[in-house]
Amino acid sequence: MVRYNPPMSAVREAPAATLQFEFCGLKFASPIVLLSGCVGFGEEYTRVEGFSNRDCGAVVLKGTTGEPRLGNPAHRVYETSMGMLNAIGLQNPGTRHVVQTILPTLDFSETRFIANVSGSTIDEYVEVVRQFDDSAIDAMEINISCPNVKEGGVQFGNYPDMSARVVAACRAVTKKPLITKLSPNQTDIRENARLCIEAGSNALAVINTVMGMAIDAKSRRPIIGNTQGGLSGPAIKPIALLKVHQVYDVARRHGVPIIGQGGIVSATDALEFLIAGASAVGVGTALFYDPHVCRKINAGIAAYLAEHQFKNVAALVGTLDTAHAGLS
Repeated sequence: MVRYNPPMSAVREAPAATLQFEFCGLKFASPIVLLSGCVGFGEEYTRVEGFSNRDCGAVVLKGTTGEPRLGNPAHRVYETSMGMLNAIGLQNPGTRHVVQTILPTLDFSETRFIANVSGSTIDEYVEVVRQFDDSAIDAMEINISCPNVKEGGVQFGNYPDMSARVVAACRAVTKKPLITKLSPNQTDIRENARLCIEAGSNALAVINTVMGMAIDAKSRRPIIGNTQGGLSGPAIKPIALLKVHQVYDVARRHGVPIIGQGGIVSATDALEFLIAGASAVGVGTALFYDPHVCRKINAGIAAYLAEHQFKNVAALVGTLDTAHAGLS
C-alpha cells in the first residue's frame, strides 16, 4: 500500500488552494482539525518550535462546562500498545473564564477556533452555549459522548432521543454552527446522527473515543482512577472508519459535513477518512509524539490529490467504491 506521508524536507508547504474548503459556511485552510483535549485551549503547542495553527483548518478547544471542574482522580492517562486511555474528567476553568480571559489571547487570523461544550444537564449545555454565542468563537462542538465522566457524557450520547434533546436545546440559543460529537459506544449511530441533524446540528464529529480500561496485575486494581476511560489512537481507526462510512449516507442526504476522527497519524489515514465520507479529519493522539504531523499530513493529501487529478479536497469526499469491495 502506498503511503502519502512525505518528509517535511520534500514539501514544506502544501498547495494552499488545493486544501482550502468550506465547512458549515466557514473557510478552512486545511481539512485538518485539532481535536478537543489535545491542544488545551489553543496554546498547548505554540511553544513547540515549528508548530503553527496555520497548518490546520480549525482547533477545537478543551471541553468546557458551566462552572470550573477539577476532573477525575489520578491516574488519568495510560499508554496502550496502539493508543492511549484517558480519563481527564473535563477539568477546565469554566465558561466565563474561557470567554473572558482565554479567547481574547487567541489569534483568530491563524485558524478557526471551535468551543467544546460539555455539561451534566441540558440546562448546563444551554448556559455554556449561550455564553459562547456571545463571543468570538467560530463554532461549537457539543460533547454528548464523553466516556470518562460519571455524569452527562455517555448518559446523553448513547441514547438518540436524549442526544437530540440536547442538540435542540442548544440550537435554540445560538445561530453559530453546531457540531455534534457522536459516540461509538451505542447501538445505532445512524439513528443518532439522523435525530441530531433534524434537531439542528450543522455537522457531525465521528467518533469520540471508545470505552476501555487497564488493570495492574500486581495490585489487581484499575490503573485509571476513574476505572474506565476513552481509548484513542491507531487501535480505534478501523472502528472510526466504519462509523464514518455508516453515518455518511445520512449526513449526505441532509447536506451535513462530517469530521472523521480516530487514530489518524498519517496522510494515508486522513485520505481513507475522506474517501469514506468525511469532509474534514481530526488529529489528536498523534500530536503527543509528533507535533509536526499536521504539516506532513497536509503535504501527503496534496500529493495524492495532484497524482489522482482531484481539484480539491471536496472532490475526494465520499468516493469509496463499494461495488468492487475486497482486496485487489
